[in-house]
Amino acid sequence: MAFSSIDNDNDEMLSEINMIPLIDVMLVLLIVFIITVPVMKHAVNVDLPRASNERSQDKPETIRLSVDASGSYFWNAERVEDTELFNRLALAGAQTPQPELHIRGDKAVRYERVAQAMAAAQRSGVRKIGFITEPSP
Repeated sequence: MAFSSIDNDNDEMLSEINMIPLIDVMLVLLIVFIITVPVMKHAVNVDLPRASNERSQDKPETIRLSVDASGSYFWNAERVEDTELFNRLALAGAQTPQPELHIRGDKAVRYERVAQAMAAAQRSGVRKIGFITEPSP
């Protein structure tokens, strides 16, 4: 805001900053900070424990189904008959989580015996089937 004096003949403007509104704003801010800072300091300090929300997954067992050169089935190195194989596969298919079925077929066995084992696994509901081979030299 500018004021001019009447008794001054030259047209010089008197310019001063009015400090009263600035002081009022600063006092209001000071009062707000005085009131709010103690409220923030009255919180209870608690050392919270650390926890993880990840579910631990139990790794399912792995079933090794081997077919030897004569066409016999072996369930984890134990010889089983064809009917018993389907019953064991049905039990494995009903488990949660499902175990992995690793089929190891002898290279001299007829493909039909391996295909029968795969079909029995499919009918019993086993979904995780893998083939185990030897790496070539």
